[in-house]
Amino acid sequence: MLRRSIIATAILLPTAALAHPPQAPQGAEAQRMIDEVTAFRARLAKAVETKDFATLRSSYADTFSHTHGSGKLDNKDARLVAAMAGEPLIEAAPASELVFRVFSGPTVILTGKSPILNVKEQKPYDFRWVCVYVTAISGWQLAVSQATRLS
Repeated sequence: MLRRSIIATAILLPTAALAHPPQAPQGAEAQRMIDEVTAFRARLAKAVETKDFATLRSSYADTFSHTHGSGKLDNKDARLVAAMAGEPLIEAAPASELVFRVFSGPTVILTGKSPILNVKEQKPYDFRWVCVYVTAISGWQLAVSQATRLS
């Protein structure tokens, strides 16, 4: 029995070692994904501004989470409540310093910087943020986001 295990391992090991992860899209394919995510972000921002619940609900992955600069963690339901309440969200804020990273999956990781209004202080603060976009049956969805307040 031990001999069979050793033989099976010896046969399968070289095959596993030759396996490669899928290559990340490049060139025109990567640009197409960036363009799609850019259009998705615009639709999501409009849905936040107009409080379009149906679009918002389909735009966030069911397992979505957002980590606030304070460390507070929101799930999809909490984010939908915040959006419908008109709270300032990175999803609808003007953004600068955008950097797109395209991966297989398809997955796009986007980092940027946005001014976000602190409602209690009525003062905007700059936040650096990251969003992870993934594809689903219905198209792109926001899977994870995190924001960190800058000084």
